[in-house]
This record gives sequence, C-alpha cells and structure tokens, in this order.
Amino acid sequence: MHWLFSPPSLDDLIRLLKAWRFWSVGALIGALIGAAVYYVAPPPYRARATVVVDFNLEQAWPQDTDRQQFYYLERETRKLKEIAWSDAVLETVVEMNSDATVQQLRAEILSLSQPANGGWHFYADHRDPERARSLASTWAQVFVEQVHFQTGMGEGPNSFVEATQTQIAQLPRGRSLSLSTYLFVGAIAFLTTASFFILFFNKNK
Repeated sequence: MHWLFSPPSLDDLIRLLKAWRFWSVGALIGALIGAAVYYVAPPPYRARATVVVDFNLEQAWPQDTDRQQFYYLERETRKLKEIAWSDAVLETVVEMNSDATVQQLRAEILSLSQPANGGWHFYADHRDPERARSLASTWAQVFVEQVHFQTGMGEGPNSFVEATQTQIAQLPRGRSLSLSTYLFVGAIAFLTTASFFILFFNKNK
C-alpha cells in the first residue's frame, strides 16, 4: 500500500495531461450528474427581506474621531445582531407563521447578511417558496419593531440608530443554490475522483 501514499511521478502527470479527451468527457458527465441531483433533490427556496439600518454617525459622533466611530459601529452592530437572533424575535416569528421551532429557525432556516451601515438582508430557506417569503418578511418586520421598542425604552441600541424595512411584498426569491453551482461541483467532483483513480489505482496495475 506504500504506492498509495507516494507522490505522483512525472510520468503520472504526463499521463494525466494526455488524457484531455477523458477530462472533457468527464467534466460533461460530472455536470450531468450534478444537474440530475439538482432536479431530483432541489435545494430549498430562499427569500430575502431588506432592512435599512442607519447609525446616524454625524449625530451620534459630531466630532471627526474615526476610532470612536469604529467602536460605536461595532458596538451597535453587535447589539442589532443580538436582537435579530434573540428569543423574543424568533419566538414571535414562530407564533405568527411558522410550525418550526426557534432552534430550527436558528440552525436551518434563517440567515443574516449585513454591512455595518446600510441594507441588512434577512434570508429564509424553505421548500415552499411562499413560506420562505413569509418567514423572511416576518423576521425583518419583527426585528424592526423590536429595535424601535428597545430604543424607545432607552435600552438596547443607541437612540440615534434607525431601522426601516424597505421590502415587504414581492420579496426576491429563488433557489438557495443555483443550477450552475451543481454543474460546477458535479464536474469537479467527477474529475477529482477520476484523477485519483488514474494516479493511484491505475498506477498499481
């Protein structure tokens, strides 16, 4: 079995390069396998709701102090993320339109993508496109309401922080992974497997 762990020789690499016809056909076969997997077991739908977050730096820090502004953004962003994933927000989402648990929402269904200042994207994955849209919209809506509530109570985010939901109806939605991703992964996986076979198993013969 020592041949299995020995590095490939120059002859092995030349043999790989000479098999360009095989690689071309192999890439096509791998892509077809990836396409078959996509249509037989498609990925869930993904809907996206957007909330615009404005930290109002000019009002919060009128002095031109970059370091203070950096820590202000970092601190307030962390607070907002904690609100987005808080039990209060997710439990409300479950109560409004989901048969999933809070743990499932955190681990499998919801995801958050945000810059420090600007549009925060709230994603929801589900086999049903309408359910994905409803979950994403509800999550963003409840997040905005919770931010306003905690700001008004003098707790949570700074009073200068503003959150506004900009997408409510007709949310963008599509598959969480595209067909092109399956084609690419299928081709790479097939070629990788084939190269190992040629370099090692064929070499042993």
